[in-house]
Amino acid sequence: MTSLGSSPGTSPQARPQTSSQVTRQPSSPGDRPLGVAAIGYAFMGKAHSNAWRNVASYFDVPAFEQKVLVGRDAEAVAAAAASYGWAESATDWREVIRRDDIDIVDICAPGWMHAEIAIAALEAGKHVLVEKPLANTLAEAEAMTEAARAARARGVQSMIGFNYRRVPALALAKEFIAEGRIGTVRHVRAAYLQDWLVDPESPMTWRLNKETAGSGALGDIASHAIDQVLFLLGDSVADVSGRLHTFVTSRPGPSGPEEVTVDDAAWATLTLASGAIASVEVSRMATGQKNSLQLEIYGDQGSLLFDLEAFNELGFLDATVPVREQGFRRILVNEPEHPYMDAWWPQGHIIGWEHTFTHEIRDFLTAIVDGTEPSPSFDDGLAVQRILAAVEESANAKSSIIPLASATTSTSIEGA
Repeated sequence: MTSLGSSPGTSPQARPQTSSQVTRQPSSPGDRPLGVAAIGYAFMGKAHSNAWRNVASYFDVPAFEQKVLVGRDAEAVAAAAASYGWAESATDWREVIRRDDIDIVDICAPGWMHAEIAIAALEAGKHVLVEKPLANTLAEAEAMTEAARAARARGVQSMIGFNYRRVPALALAKEFIAEGRIGTVRHVRAAYLQDWLVDPESPMTWRLNKETAGSGALGDIASHAIDQVLFLLGDSVADVSGRLHTFVTSRPGPSGPEEVTVDDAAWATLTLASGAIASVEVSRMATGQKNSLQLEIYGDQGSLLFDLEAFNELGFLDATVPVREQGFRRILVNEPEHPYMDAWWPQGHIIGWEHTFTHEIRDFLTAIVDGTEPSPSFDDGLAVQRILAAVEESANAKSSIIPLASATTSTSIEGA
């Protein structure tokens, strides 16, 4: 879900630290505030800017400054910078990453730009946050990961923006699974459903062109669903089978009908290393579903349910109690004891989608100043990218089962 002048928890290691804990010091030359540049100012640029603007008001983070917002259209990016709290704007990202006062580069551009910008920024010694998925092709994702590993050896950090890891209810779900509250996980259902392409007269966009987007619903929203499976279970994928489908093959363009060259929906079955099975379904043609990421995790001692459209709630069934007492109970994840929540409002006062980015920026800044590897890393993003590539390879082979080691390395996958 990224854009550059275009219009569309707990960490795996530990519970997030929050505002009640010790303030950290800056990690930049001369102990000055960290200088931040964001590249991209539309959908994701706006979401990330909101997080940069607000994070220090709620969490103890190192000092930083919103230095510059970058975009192609000088007038539009200048207006966005003024609105979003950036000190200045620019149109040349290469010039910006060469600046000595820039320490962090936040990449909110479309996926086809991720590799070039991220690699250049890492080589220039800048900490890098990049939106999901990592790139449009597996080869680009692998090059980015290699650059990130080399930079990390020099103390330069990088992270991929799977923001749903920072939903407090999902961070709590991960804690429950890690604590054995639902026992051994047997199977998972993950469905990410939207309906913004239902109307066949919806106009053509870059997201529907394989050359610019890489893929459709597969890269755009299946990346989130698959990352949640890996994140929640702490597992890896052994093999994949999948199917892709395009329901509307032509859409109105500026000069007439244009061919849609990406998928509208995707289905996949994932065999996990633990032996659990995950089914993944994603669609941008699911009438009535606006932005519903539904997760069902079934263990031998209990189950968990989540829906992004009920952001603050987690369903939990404890199968260890007598049958006459069993049933799903609704946990309102708004208590100070819940992940991230002691930085926000009194109990029962809900938070929303935008808070996930604030949590993401908080965790990234903390990792930079502590000198620890952020999560999810580019390696985590590459793992998701390989699974997406295997789904596409399987679909091209009539849903054949694809071991991950044999996934085609030239497969294109959509930039977020």
